[in-house]
Amino acid sequence: MMVAVEQSLFEAAGGSDAMLALARAWHRRCLDDPLASHPFTHGDLHPQHVERLAAYWSEAIGGPPTYTTTMGEHAEVMRIHGCNGPHPELDARTVELFALALDDVAVPEPARGALAAYFDEMVARMAAYDEADADAAAPLVHWSWDGPDDAARG
Repeated sequence: MMVAVEQSLFEAAGGSDAMLALARAWHRRCLDDPLASHPFTHGDLHPQHVERLAAYWSEAIGGPPTYTTTMGEHAEVMRIHGCNGPHPELDARTVELFALALDDVAVPEPARGALAAYFDEMVARMAAYDEADADAAAPLVHWSWDGPDDAARG
């Protein structure tokens, strides 16, 4: 279903400040959750993980290309988060915690629904990513009001 809006999803969600608040809220919820905290216990978390996460999400939903121009590549994100074998319970829990984090920072509709769909899709894509994909180019998935928007970005 097409959503008739003139703002980008990034703008409607509240811009950089809102994405940083969302990354902080989701990260805190994950750390506090017995199941979702597991990936954060390996000691190899980047010191600016939350800021990098906010930049990554921002770029994916129409914000500035800060992540890919100054921090890293989407393929690196996929290699870090994929290739870990199936973990459907963890995946489902991180999606639930993302929805709660959207509430924590009061992301308004319809941006809230579009962001939830984006996160759910990215978790599914990371779950499907395996060792055979590890050397393949993986461009950042750009997300618009109606889902993946890679054709429009080139």
